[in-house]
Amino acid sequence: MRILTHMGGDIADAIRAAAPDAEVVVVPTSGELPPDLRGEVLVATHRADNLIELCDRGVEWVHFFGTGVDGMPPEILEGRVVSCSRGAGAVPISEWVLAVMLAFEKRLPDAWVHEPPAHWSWTELGGLHGRTLGLVGLGGIGTAIATRAAAFGMDVLAVRRTDAPSPVPGVTVVGSLDEMLPRVDHLVLAAPATPKTEHLVGTAELEAVKPGVHLVNIARGALVDQDALRVALDDGRVAMASLDVCDPEPLPEGHWLYDHPKVRLSPHISWSSPALASRIVELLVDNVRRYVAGEPLQGVVDPVERY
Repeated sequence: MRILTHMGGDIADAIRAAAPDAEVVVVPTSGELPPDLRGEVLVATHRADNLIELCDRGVEWVHFFGTGVDGMPPEILEGRVVSCSRGAGAVPISEWVLAVMLAFEKRLPDAWVHEPPAHWSWTELGGLHGRTLGLVGLGGIGTAIATRAAAFGMDVLAVRRTDAPSPVPGVTVVGSLDEMLPRVDHLVLAAPATPKTEHLVGTAELEAVKPGVHLVNIARGALVDQDALRVALDDGRVAMASLDVCDPEPLPEGHWLYDHPKVRLSPHISWSSPALASRIVELLVDNVRRYVAGEPLQGVVDPVERY
């Protein structure tokens, strides 16, 4: 068996350790490929220019090193198994979500003072305890968010693609987004970007939200109609939007999201953690071991749903 990989160095060595009988070949992400290069497995980055060409070299299984596949050419799903490092960033992303919800309720950083305030030892701050969180998506990231929100005493509602029960005790799975929107104080988007979820939150949804809702998006920018969001921010239906993702990325200079007073925008960094790289390698190595042993793979992409 030959395993092709865009990642060399320690990652290639980890693959070799998981599959000692396989030949591991490091391949470039662009440029001309050797005419006789073939392999059964490809460990890939979706930013590579040669994904389709490599897949046509006999590849039966593609594992994406990253946690998402929305930038992947759809042809890669045809005739082969595709998997990714789904859930690897669940812990840091869920911590980021709790951080921005707390910042919203505790008015941070606005509550810091740099001169004597009008009133000392007096203000009005909110809290997470007793607030209602609405989760769109209850996969690895949504589950991690729900677990931490429940620990803060929040009531957690969730809407998901399937009717499967919640893996987190106390979380109420509701039947539709429309049912959830008027009830939540914090609306967190944790669903994948697919053709079905594009502009999942648009004009109609933002008209149905509980006035003063805090919108958090750690999924993909395409889930939100940003023109509709601007209207909802300006008229107060959405009190604040904490966005780690936007559309497009990178966001061009001068875009309104940069300077809107009710937007807190970060450059797609909620995943960042000292442990993330090792977790991704751990998932990759486990899948290589599973493939060699003929066991079911983790993080397999649904060819219909595209995630």
